[in-house]
Amino acid sequence: MREAEDELAKRNVAVAVVTFENDFFARQYVADTRLTWPLLIDADRKLYRGYGMLAASFWDIWGLKSWQAYLRALLRGEKLRHSQGDIYQRGGDVLIDPAGIVRLHHIGEGPADRPAVETILRRIDR
Repeated sequence: MREAEDELAKRNVAVAVVTFENDFFARQYVADTRLTWPLLIDADRKLYRGYGMLAASFWDIWGLKSWQAYLRALLRGEKLRHSQGDIYQRGGDVLIDPAGIVRLHHIGEGPADRPAVETILRRIDR
């Protein structure tokens, strides 16, 4: 993860993480993950809705891709965290350039669905 942070910093990319969780759980997330980027709380989920990140289905959350991602994390020695919030809220990734143009808009199909760092870096480099 540090490599990704370094590559983004080299490109002068500002990153913000958005959550719908309340302040207590948001602070716990920052402590647990050692998050260094700003964490914004979208309690009303306006950003989520605005970017089409609505509720996921049961199979999106508990499907094969999610189990594979959890297994890979365990094999890397990562500790799985118990979610305190709405596990059905879709996440995603949005890359907005300095002019306000959306360069990447990815809606996650489940908790394991994120674009590769290389994909994000290629979009930045265009």
